[in-house]
Amino acid sequence: IQELLRVMRTIDDRIVHELNTTIPTASFVGKVDPGQTCKELYESLMDAHTSRERIIKNCISQTSAVVKTLKEEREKAPEDAALLKQLRKEQTKLKLMQSELNVEEVVNDRSWKVFS
Repeated sequence: IQELLRVMRTIDDRIVHELNTTIPTASFVGKVDPGQTCKELYESLMDAHTSRERIIKNCISQTSAVVKTLKEEREKAPEDAALLKQLRKEQTKLKLMQSELNVEEVVNDRSWKVFS
């Protein structure tokens, strides 16, 4: 999932470049509608942010359900070492997904500040 998010954050990583290519220079002002291209960039940013947030929250939801199930199984079999190992692995994955949500918020804020 981290690789997918990295690829999906390309638009945010290149926001300055995107803005520089969106706003026409004086020689191109008649050939390009800066309002329309700016609107398209805004919509692309919104779509990217919405998609990434939805993916992260979906992963958190799914991983939370797995953790809950494993905890219930662990209560029934407290001596099962393999179950404990799997539970710890899923809990780590859940924490990673929750931290990705925080990273997403920082990335989004930075992009909107640059865009504004």
